[in-house]
Amino acid sequence: MKWPASFFSCGTNCSSWPAMGGKLPGPASGTAPANAYTTESNPIVVIGEQYIAPYPVDLKIQHTVFTVAENNFDITDVNDNPIFKVKNKLFSFPDRRVLLDAAGNPLVSLKQKVKILSVHRRWRVFRGESDKSSDFLFSVRKSSLVHLKMRTKTTTTTTLDVFLASNTSESLPDFKITEGWRDSSCTIFAGHAIIAQVLNLLFQS
Repeated sequence: MKWPASFFSCGTNCSSWPAMGGKLPGPASGTAPANAYTTESNPIVVIGEQYIAPYPVDLKIQHTVFTVAENNFDITDVNDNPIFKVKNKLFSFPDRRVLLDAAGNPLVSLKQKVKILSVHRRWRVFRGESDKSSDFLFSVRKSSLVHLKMRTKTTTTTTLDVFLASNTSESLPDFKITEGWRDSSCTIFAGHAIIAQVLNLLFQS
């Protein structure tokens, strides 16, 4: 069974290519909102240069397995060619997810760091399936939860801060993610520039 997909439109810092076939998907088709993505002359390389494109790329995210033990996703291009997979073992401790390429090779592991006295959950991301400090890439933590009151409804927005491994002071995040609770959409920023957006197609019809 497949659930309604989310639509993922990437700019130059988060585009990707399928491991099988070895070439990038084509430029974005324009299905996503026409926001002006900033093309950077020196894009930040987080996982590898092969995951960067000089143009926006459209991807789809869709549940493939949802059981009491697993919550998995497929990420494809607009023609349903596989790009990534996400495997999530529920009820594991600590909470852990793995991003794989189309061939099933682990690219990064996301592990939740639990702090008993902290209200902010933090995810740490490592290369492959490692948990060694030498393979640490970046961390993500919740920075704020904002309730915006509109004339007819209240919208809740969550902001996440992303810190690269080299940013040890964490005085300013390298990226920010804003997530709308109602429609499960999110926007990813590098500074003030939008580099990616995720839209839940269930709420776009």
